[in-house]
Amino acid sequence: MLITAQAVVLRVIEHGDGSVVLRAWTAHGGVRSYLVRTGRKKGATAALLQPLNRLELVADEQADRDLHPVREARVSIPYVRIPFDPVRGAVAMFMQEVLYKVLRTEGEDAALNDFIHQALESLDHLADLRCYPQVFLLQLSGHLGFFPDHPRSASDHFDLEDGCFLHDAPKHGHALAPPLSTLLGQLLEVGIGEAPRFEVRADQRRALLDHLLLYYRLHLDGLPAWRSPEVLKAVLA
Repeated sequence: MLITAQAVVLRVIEHGDGSVVLRAWTAHGGVRSYLVRTGRKKGATAALLQPLNRLELVADEQADRDLHPVREARVSIPYVRIPFDPVRGAVAMFMQEVLYKVLRTEGEDAALNDFIHQALESLDHLADLRCYPQVFLLQLSGHLGFFPDHPRSASDHFDLEDGCFLHDAPKHGHALAPPLSTLLGQLLEVGIGEAPRFEVRADQRRALLDHLLLYYRLHLDGLPAWRSPEVLKAVLA
C-alpha cells in the first residue's frame, strides 16, 4: 500500500549498488526501515539523506515486510542554520546518535513525534546552545519513561539508578552531589525550546553530560558505547 510519510533520517546504511537502507523515525509508525534508490536518475542524493533531515516519503508499506521500498523522497522542511554552522552540526551529530540508539518504538507516538520535531526546530533556531544537549537528554528521558523526579526540600543528591533526589548519597555510588545535583534540578525546569536563565560553567556542562549519558545507560538495556560526545564537548567548551 502506498503511503505518504513524514520521516526524520536516523541512519543510512549501504545496501549493494544503487540503493541504501534508510532507518528513520516516522510520525505514523515510529522507527521504520526503507529501501531507497540512489545514484541513478531520479534516485535520492546524499544531500537528501543527511542525518536528521526531515523528509516526506512516498513508500510502499506492507505489514509483512521489515524493509519498505521508497518511490519518492524530498525534504519537507529544510534547515536554515544547521548545515552552515559547525556548532549546530556537532550537536545534530550527537542528537542523531542518541535518537538512533534509543528509539525502539514501533507504532504511532504523537507526543514523542512532536517532541522530536520541536527539538530539531529548536536546534535550528535557538541562539544559546551551551546547555542544549543536557536539556535534550532530560526532556527525551520523559518520553522514554525515566524522567527524573523533581528535588524536594533538602534533597541535594541525585540517584542516577533510581532517578530521584535524596538527602544523602546512595551506597552504590552512581550519584550526583552539589553543585551538579543542584544544576540538574534547575535544568529540569528548562523546556526544549529555551536556554537556561542561569550560568553553567563549561566544566559543569561537560560533567553533567557525562552523567546524563551514564543515566541513559543505567535505564536502557544494551546501549552501545557513545561516539559523538567528545566532539560535542570540544565545540561547546
